[in-house]
Amino acid sequence: MRAVIQRVKNARVSINHLEISSINEGILIFLGVAREDTEADAVYILEKTVHLRIFEDEQDKMNKSLLDIGGQMMVVSQFTLLGNCVKGRRPSFTDAEEPDKANKLYEYFVNKAREKVNHVATGKFQEMMKVELVNDGPVTILLDSRKVV
Repeated sequence: MRAVIQRVKNARVSINHLEISSINEGILIFLGVAREDTEADAVYILEKTVHLRIFEDEQDKMNKSLLDIGGQMMVVSQFTLLGNCVKGRRPSFTDAEEPDKANKLYEYFVNKAREKVNHVATGKFQEMMKVELVNDGPVTILLDSRKVV
């Protein structure tokens, strides 16, 4: 499982010019589900994300987590994070999980996030979305559940 985590002042998702979800200060997660990912991968990414100390404390040092600041979370499914660009010029997406299984793990991730974070917004799986965000910092972190060593 791969995630791009962005610290944001706000973010919103629109489909066909209609806003479907939004958050204020917190974290926007673009989440890609790989073949053979399990619930353990989802838990690893979630736990790492909510505890990342990427928010400033009173001395302007990144010492606080999303949970420490009571921040919000948005999770947007993005299979293109699994794109392999090693050969040729068109990405290969063979490492991405098939949609039904990917959606099941995406929903599992979102449900587990809702157990920890007060406000969790989402995109819509397999839809063309417009994602708007104000990246705070900018702070962007990459996580991969298979690169834990």
